[in-house]
Amino acid sequence: MTFNQIQYFQKVARLENYHQAAEELYISQPSLSRAIASLETELGVFLFEKKGRGVVLTKAGRLFLEYAERILAECDAATAKMQELATGSGKIDIGYVFPLAGHYIPHKVKKFLELPENKKVVFNFFQNHTSAISKKVKMGELDVGFGGCMEGDEFETFPVVDQEMVIITPKEHPLSERKSISVTELGNYPIIGYDRDSWMGTHSQFFYKKYNIKPDIIVECPDEYNIVALVKENFGIAFLPKTDILDDEGIVIHSIEDVEIVHQIFMFWMKNRYHLPAVERFIQYMKQQAQEENDSKNALKIYLKDIFN
Repeated sequence: MTFNQIQYFQKVARLENYHQAAEELYISQPSLSRAIASLETELGVFLFEKKGRGVVLTKAGRLFLEYAERILAECDAATAKMQELATGSGKIDIGYVFPLAGHYIPHKVKKFLELPENKKVVFNFFQNHTSAISKKVKMGELDVGFGGCMEGDEFETFPVVDQEMVIITPKEHPLSERKSISVTELGNYPIIGYDRDSWMGTHSQFFYKKYNIKPDIIVECPDEYNIVALVKENFGIAFLPKTDILDDEGIVIHSIEDVEIVHQIFMFWMKNRYHLPAVERFIQYMKQQAQEENDSKNALKIYLKDIFN
């Protein structure tokens, strides 16, 4: 059974005349008759019976018409939806790491949606670690991810945010009065760290090894919200990126002495995968925004992603 056969059947059923149906379908009447006969053979029933100079539906034909019209209506709806997507609307599924949830992603998405061509675009958000986000991007469940640096040839990547790495302490901590702290002092106090399987957890360990720090990690946390909460309650200190999550009166933010260590957030998506026009526009928009906002790479900066190399 072909889509054309279903269309031919519906046309004959409506007009009850092969000659008129053939004219409207722009095919010959013999071709139309053969197509209907082939359909009847495949279905094992007669769909029409003769009546005067025309035809009428049999009982089986009336039942099949219900299904045929449903199929054709769904195809029309699907075609209309695809045409709508092609002209600029549609859903964009993005995943991002927790530090981007407070301001960065909401702000960027809002500005993107304010552009006239994006008025009908809808976003779906997913927050998690870089590894979980990358899996969903691979599987096609997400169009674009934002997280740590992705390795391998399967992803296209683009740096979008540079985050200064800092040390945070409770307000009543012995280090709280200092504006900056040496990285070596991280080995002198209990540390609230990241889950070791997360991107930040893995690269924090590389950092500690490079600087010969033996951290006393007493708690591993899934995100910065939990880390800040525990530091605030004087469980320990933490080494993490400077984001708006740290705007809390219960902690003190310290820069790192002698060196500027930076955590880069990357936008990533699958190579050689078709994306809706709206997704392509979003990728190009985020690239442009990053290029306008970020300074050129400073040779004095140490990028966390490069420490293990």
